[in-house]
Parts: sequence; C-alpha cells; structure tokens
Amino acid sequence: MRRIHELQTPALVVDGDVLEHNLRAMAEALPGPRLRPHVKAHKCTALAARQAAHGHRSFTCATIAEMEGMARAGLGDDLLLANEVLDARRLGAIDGRVTVAVDSEETIAAAAAGGVREVLIDVNVGLPRCGCAPTEAGRLADFARARGLLVRGVMGYEGHAMMIDERAQREAVVAESMDRLLAAHAGVGGEVISAGGTGSFDCNAAATEIQAGSYALMDTAYAKLALPFRPALFVLATVISVSEDFAVADCGLKALGMDHGDPSIDGARVWFCSDEHVTFAADGAVRIGDRVRVWPAHVDPTVAYHEHLHVAVGEEVLDTWPVDLRGW
Repeated sequence: MRRIHELQTPALVVDGDVLEHNLRAMAEALPGPRLRPHVKAHKCTALAARQAAHGHRSFTCATIAEMEGMARAGLGDDLLLANEVLDARRLGAIDGRVTVAVDSEETIAAAAAGGVREVLIDVNVGLPRCGCAPTEAGRLADFARARGLLVRGVMGYEGHAMMIDERAQREAVVAESMDRLLAAHAGVGGEVISAGGTGSFDCNAAATEIQAGSYALMDTAYAKLALPFRPALFVLATVISVSEDFAVADCGLKALGMDHGDPSIDGARVWFCSDEHVTFAADGAVRIGDRVRVWPAHVDPTVAYHEHLHVAVGEEVLDTWPVDLRGW
C-alpha cells in the first residue's frame, strides 16, 4: 500500500469512496438493464467490473478495441458498439453478445459481412453526428432484416442536451429528441430504445435503457448540473516552479481533456495549460514540491491519456487499475 504523495506525477487518481457513492446512486436510480454504462468514459475493465457488481451487466462501447477488451474480461454478456463501422470482421469474432449501431445500407452490409448478428438502427435525434433521419429508420430496418440481421430496436443520442444548465430547458430538448426516436421506433420495432447519457439519466423516461458513462468519475462540466454524482477523479500534479504572481505544476494538455475548457484547482485560479504545464495563481502560499489536485473539465479524454487509475481512500492508494481499453 502506498500513499498519494509517493505517486509519480502527473498521476490519475480516483477517490474510491466517491466512486462507490456514484455507482450506488446510479444503481438505485436506474437498476439492472435500465442502465447500459458507456465504458468510453473510463476505458477500464476493473471499473466496469465494479459497475457489473452493482447490477449493470450490459455495456456500451465506442471502439472495437473496447468491445474486444470487455469480452476478454468476462464482461461480454451484452455489448453494444454505439458507433458505425465499415469493417466489422473483428466484431464477428468476439466471444459474447455483440450488437452494433447502423445508420445506412453500407454499415448494415458491413455488419452482415463481418458476422455481426444483431443491430440497432441509429437515429439522428438532433445532434449533428451519426444517425439516419427518423423517416429512414423503418426502411433501413427492413433492409437489415432482409440480410439476416436481428434488429433489436433503435438508438439515439441527445448529446446536444447534456450540458444545458437549466433543467427545464434540458428536459424540453430531451423530450423533443425522444419524440423523434419514438417516431423512428414505430417504424422499426424491437424491444430496445437506447438513448441518454449522464446529463439526461433522470429526465429520459421514454428510453428502455440509458447509455450514461461519465457519472462514475464525473468532471467539472457535469458537476455544474447539480446531479447526484460527485467528482471522483483528479490528476495529481506537483508544483515545479513558483514566481511572484503564479505557480506551475506538471500537468498540461497531454494529461487533460481540454475540449470543455480549463481544469480547476482548489483554492486557485487556472490561467492556462500548455503541453506539460498548468499555470495558476493560488489564493495562499505555494511552494515548489507541493502537490495539487487538478480537476478535469472532461473526464473521457482525460482518462484516455493515462495508463493507470490509482484508487485511493484518504491518503492511501488501495489499488492501481490499468486503463486497458485505450487505443483503437
């Protein structure tokens, strides 16, 4: 057993007590198959096993490598690749239940050619990313069935609603998105209506399952929404330089997901991040060698930069989990 101050920085640290609180809170809100945790948020089969221990044994993945890794870890009971692929050969070889999202004749043909047996029709519900038009969903479902695929239902992601601060407005955007998905489902059929995320986990009653992922570790962007989950993950950094007005720690762009903005440091104002540094002005005295906790604004890419998650309670490091689903 080590103590936090013995870790070489920058180090990705998870507060084990807060993690357990988050997992328990979600299991109470969305028990069993009501939640399909998205492993892209943590890319760690050890953490996924903790989610499974709380009753969540179906999982969402973003990459083929995540699908393969989850199956190798014995977590392949029901895996959904919520992403379009045009080469599904590796998916067809996975020992587990595999479902893949499709939104075109080309992705349906690729799934069939790769040996995938089950699909969800991916529908654009308002986020300009993947997904077919709701009016095309029924035709694509028929096209998939004609090629021998089982169409389990539909999926959509109202990602444009996730970070809306005002709950009433967030609920309205979610409802509008789900109207589109339900209209598509009427033409597709199947038992699955898969949607949602951490920001809409408790205001999307129309979906049969929610694909939340960030709830387990959280970040400062989601923390603004007053959800029942608390930030569990930070990057431990060491102050390596001190000037009259600011200090610098060894945690920069290559250790943090920055697409949601600057990270936060307790008792300090972050000025900016560069490749290997975070420059900040502290409210109190700071010395070279001090350790600071850098709270990321976006947990998913932050985790993907690191090889390990150090699980700590208080100052004690209880375990180190490999981030074993990294890469493609």
